[in-house]
Amino acid sequence: MAKRPFTAEAKRLEQATQKTVDWKLWGSYVSDRAWGTVREDYSADGSAWDYFPFEHSHLRAYRWNEDGIAGICDRKQNICFALSLWNGQDSILKQRLFGLAGPKGNHGEDVKEYYYYLDNTPTHSYMKFLYKYPQAAFPYENLYQENGGRDKSHPEYELIDTGVFDDDKYFDVFVEYAKADAEDICIKITAINRSETAAPIHILPTVWFRNTWSWAENSKKPLLQMAECDIKGLSAIQIKNANAEVYRLLCEGTGELLFDENETNYKRLYGGENKSVYAKDGINDFVVHNNKEGVSPLLSGTKAAARYKLSLPPKSAETIYLRFSRQNATDKNSFSSKTDFKKQCEKIFVKRINEADDFYATVIPPNLTDDAKNIMRQAFAGMLWSKQYFHYEVENWLEGDPAFPPPPNQRVSGRNSDWKHLYNDDIISMPDKWEYPWYASWDLAFHCIPIALIDPELAKRQLILLLREWYMHPNGQIPAYEWAFGDVNPPVHAWAALRVYKIEEKRKGVGDRSFLEKVFHKLLLNFTWWVNRKDEEGNNVFSGGFLGLDNIGVFDRSEQLPNGGHLEQSDGTSWMAMFCLNMLAIALELAEEDKVYEDVASKFFEHFVYISDAMNNVGNDDTKLWNEDDGFYYDAMHIDGQQFPIKLRSMVGLIPLFAVESLEPDWLEKLPDFRRRTEWFLKNRPDLTDDIACMQSPGVKNRRLLALVNESRLRRVLTTMLSEDEFLSDYGIRSMSLFHKDCPYFLMFGDTEYRVKYEPGESRSGMFGGNSNWRGPIWFPVNF
Repeated sequence: MAKRPFTAEAKRLEQATQKTVDWKLWGSYVSDRAWGTVREDYSADGSAWDYFPFEHSHLRAYRWNEDGIAGICDRKQNICFALSLWNGQDSILKQRLFGLAGPKGNHGEDVKEYYYYLDNTPTHSYMKFLYKYPQAAFPYENLYQENGGRDKSHPEYELIDTGVFDDDKYFDVFVEYAKADAEDICIKITAINRSETAAPIHILPTVWFRNTWSWAENSKKPLLQMAECDIKGLSAIQIKNANAEVYRLLCEGTGELLFDENETNYKRLYGGENKSVYAKDGINDFVVHNNKEGVSPLLSGTKAAARYKLSLPPKSAETIYLRFSRQNATDKNSFSSKTDFKKQCEKIFVKRINEADDFYATVIPPNLTDDAKNIMRQAFAGMLWSKQYFHYEVENWLEGDPAFPPPPNQRVSGRNSDWKHLYNDDIISMPDKWEYPWYASWDLAFHCIPIALIDPELAKRQLILLLREWYMHPNGQIPAYEWAFGDVNPPVHAWAALRVYKIEEKRKGVGDRSFLEKVFHKLLLNFTWWVNRKDEEGNNVFSGGFLGLDNIGVFDRSEQLPNGGHLEQSDGTSWMAMFCLNMLAIALELAEEDKVYEDVASKFFEHFVYISDAMNNVGNDDTKLWNEDDGFYYDAMHIDGQQFPIKLRSMVGLIPLFAVESLEPDWLEKLPDFRRRTEWFLKNRPDLTDDIACMQSPGVKNRRLLALVNESRLRRVLTTMLSEDEFLSDYGIRSMSLFHKDCPYFLMFGDTEYRVKYEPGESRSGMFGGNSNWRGPIWFPVNF
């Protein structure tokens, strides 16, 4: 394949990879929500939503990471910048996105705002964000009450249902960033009044330090203060971090600069004494309640905002420019007035937007329609905006901070107490920075596929990160997610690593074998953990728990099953067969240059055959996951010395189709030891290969097929999967068969009835918080 044109953005990516210019030091790494997270929860019972609710978020300093609207920060989140707004009606500043906590939403946690990630480049040289801000008072209480009064049979009550956007009475607020250099960032905020009447809006670009000083005695405290500015029509904030590095925020205009402290208001929250004269809500109180005592008259603190009081005529817009940089970094770009300042900023924006266009023209297929191109580009923007600074030191979190009383004793054996080694202090790809502002290992693996198309180095680093010693458990388990690191996600890491390797190889003409080797050796530990911990009977049939499919089961598959039973899972076993084949493919790829990997490849080939045999045949205890009568795969329940199938037609029974790999003929030619071992195994153990795809017969271009499901069973599963009365919809494959809409699945244990029905919309189950649903909806990753 022809190499991509070397665009300006591609050059920046190369400089970042070679560490000659740190273009990724600053980016859109600020979370959309930090309240209600496990990291901020120091309760005895692990009720994270209740311990740090939204109502506390403007009053309490966060311990682990910050949040904001359209926020940016450095990669260690020492300094943050984000948008704050006030429409003259709200009871608090709009400083962060509002939504319902898990227990308060009738379908779990749910953000109640409208915002859009419009554009972003891999080095964050250009970023664009849109927030839609109502002109009427934000209906917090109405959203609480209406959603609280609905049960799971009702749809969610959304912000637009409240009527606050009627007659277009709202502002579109665009936030854009363009880097003049790695540490010189132009900021452009544009507010548009969409209504037919004039409306006021206060725009408060806000800069602050993450609170790193309150948790231990004698910690260094950074400082923000008003600075001298000799440029007519501009004002400046000096930003001096704890390492004495000095930055500057230049603000258009010479209006109000407001300062308070990113410190908890203990007096307002608990009736106690504040540790500083000014607290986190000081600027809020000054703007909303005209409380002048809330802000520092010395024009210094650890949080600051430039206040722009605007009144926008109907259908009109106004733009504000700012510029954040290291002290004196902008001196080389001389400007003597506000007009020069704005012109130079706009010149940089035009240049970076054109460069972003050039870059994406090398990524997005030219034969797509303009609409499809825009969708693809905005999808990439969503991936890049969803990178987040994630900080979580489990041992420190369990023990508490020196400057505070110790946490409750229950935490010693509570959530994540077996993960004391885990130390997260990185930029990580999030499933969603509001609803899921924490990484999930199998989500992250899927994220890396599209990321590899625009920034393969980032994709590789993300995959390696979860395998590092301070992430992966010493026993080889990959952390699942912060709510329970010990839960089990599907083992897709090897698949993702191989895909990322192949994507980069296709783009660059050469693959990163060093990356592949690093991943492979760590995944050997993970594979061993699976074999030792999730193969309960030692018969190559695996359990694993919920395996990322949340409420797909009759009951929570991660919990102790009724009456002491245990499951042998169709999907768990299938995922492991796929894991085997992925590891086999990686070993064969590496064996082309290092024959040591031939023996390992043989090991994974044989293990795959053993798993396939166990999956497709009746074992000594009459265990079987394949149901000949239905032509489908089911989980098997073991209880009181007996076993029976859980005859629920769901994605669980389709996952066996994922376990497929083809052996290239040149592999067999170049790797004679692997070929001889494979041929010996097939010849001498025909009993193990009767019910899987025929490996002896060559296919297209003499490839050999390795697949968990043989042809006759594949046809039967596909008949079910491709039936519109079962799994096939106009938009993809359903996660549960439509059959169960009229024929729910029932299971009785004693006096307890377990029941599952096809539910294509919001979940009616509270399992896993009730925020996701695998009982009907189409899930893109498994369809992919």
